[in-house]
Amino acid sequence: MSRVCLVSLVDDRRAENSSPTYASTVPRRRAGVLLPLEETILDVGVRRLRDGDPEFYGFAMATELDEADGRRLTAHGTLYKVLERLERDGLLVSRWEEADEVEEGRPRRRLYQVSDQAEGALRRSRQLQTATALRPGLASR
Repeated sequence: MSRVCLVSLVDDRRAENSSPTYASTVPRRRAGVLLPLEETILDVGVRRLRDGDPEFYGFAMATELDEADGRRLTAHGTLYKVLERLERDGLLVSRWEEADEVEEGRPRRRLYQVSDQAEGALRRSRQLQTATALRPGLASR
């Protein structure tokens, strides 16, 4: 039996005995649709911008989310991953506090602020979700 046939046979047996992967069981995210936590963070950021206090740091956001939601954010690591993803997607911008902004005895904070694209992304996400809710057959495409 050739090497290629043996590799193929091993791969076939592995596929038969393995459970589905995480990626194959989790539905793919639709382009342009934000996750609920992403929407909430952007909502809070837009409100802060309108109120004249646009910058926030991660723990302050977690506190605001707890107050707005009425439940504690159980995984702050999730929050920081979402903040990073929103920044990578251009919906947040960030900077490190300058040394003269830091109170003595605490480390510098990373400060976030919504970008100019945040409100448009929120609007698009909600429109796409509404369109899917009105025509559920679109969600499977």
